[in-house]
Amino acid sequence: MLKRSGRQESLSDKIYRFRGTLLVVAIPIVLITFVLYAMPSSSSNESVGDYALVSRKMSPDRTSGGSFAVIFDAGSSGSRVHVFHFDQNLDLVHIGKDLELFVQIKPGLSAYAQNPQQAAESLVSLLDKAESVVPRELRSKTPVRVGATAGLRALEGDASDRILQAVRDLLKDRSSLKSESDAVTVLDGTQEGAYQWVTINYLLGNLGKDFSKTVGVVDLGGGSVQMAYAISETDAAMAPKVQDGEDPYVKEMFLRGRKYYLYVHSYLHYGLLAARAEILKVSDDAENPCILSGYDGSYKYGGKSFKASSSPSGSSLNECKSVALKALNESTTCTHMKCTFGGIWNGGGGDGQKNLFVASFFFDRAAEAGFADPNSPVAIVRPADFEDAAKQACQTKLENAKSTYRHVDDGNLPYICMDLVYQYTLLVEGFGIYPWQEITLVKKLKYDDALVEAAWPLGSAIEAVSSTA
Repeated sequence: MLKRSGRQESLSDKIYRFRGTLLVVAIPIVLITFVLYAMPSSSSNESVGDYALVSRKMSPDRTSGGSFAVIFDAGSSGSRVHVFHFDQNLDLVHIGKDLELFVQIKPGLSAYAQNPQQAAESLVSLLDKAESVVPRELRSKTPVRVGATAGLRALEGDASDRILQAVRDLLKDRSSLKSESDAVTVLDGTQEGAYQWVTINYLLGNLGKDFSKTVGVVDLGGGSVQMAYAISETDAAMAPKVQDGEDPYVKEMFLRGRKYYLYVHSYLHYGLLAARAEILKVSDDAENPCILSGYDGSYKYGGKSFKASSSPSGSSLNECKSVALKALNESTTCTHMKCTFGGIWNGGGGDGQKNLFVASFFFDRAAEAGFADPNSPVAIVRPADFEDAAKQACQTKLENAKSTYRHVDDGNLPYICMDLVYQYTLLVEGFGIYPWQEITLVKKLKYDDALVEAAWPLGSAIEAVSSTA
């Protein structure tokens, strides 16, 4: 048996002797180190951004953060409150299960004409409900607006002013929301038109894009009709000057990082119900070719009564068109480059008007006449469809009208020919839209998984939040 040498083993000898074991241990360590080094850092901006985007899409029910806006719609039939919640990207965020809090009460503010204090107090329940969904720490930053419409406009004397002041006092004394001095007002048609343009283009995802990618809006109410669409800066610079006290033709709006020049005009007396009175004035208490055969009565609007009787030969499409044109003052001299009707500048046309969304009574009459689905939120039609429907309506006698137009109220039946003729004439002769051009009738628009009403309160909320951002 050989004896081991007494010499102490060196470090290099030990490494050589255990070289196999060391190699087995070292290889995994090197591989793990390489993988960790090659992976992107979890703190990179790109990764955080991607996660935030996924998180926003997956968590729509956040109730804190972002911005809120409280909008009161004080209409003639009742008062309504809308509460909207936006994230940092100005996208709508759910409040509970819905995209907005919506509560309404009846009657409207105008029902309290003799008691302004009571009118203001009628909003307390709506105000309390609205504040309850806004986080306490955000209330002082949350804008509140009250927009009164047709009902208050019609009050005599200073009744509307006294009611509005009572509402301002209520918000100041009772609410912790942010109320500016001009936050409580009677909306004019121009404001309604601008806000509705914002609403529709927001829901379509157009805000922030070039003006040529937006859509134009025509809203036919009862008392007035509004047209709004975005125009170029060059066309905006050519807008005619208006007289003192009149609304300018162009409204500048800064939305989602882009400045828009919005042509908007409200034609008072040319809403559907007001236009009936204008058309009846043309016939000057004589028989009118727009009234269904067999009707002899009167039409009341704006506190006045107008003779509404059919001609002996019944209603006539072509004769009714002639009367409607006269009512539009279509022959009025145009002192601008381009006009609509009544000598009003038309904004110059352009890309912002090529896609047109029309709302309110346009949708209602189309559905009642049978060429739009009343259960669908939108419908693609042409102005010529109104003319085709008018042909049938003008050939109908009053005694047969109810069976043909089952969804039209009895009070509107005598005017179904007039309404459809007026709508066609307004679009084609008034606004210069080609009869075969496709237009979109709109009631609601889809946003994420919900249908949202295409009305002015959302547009007002977006402007309010944008101006405080």
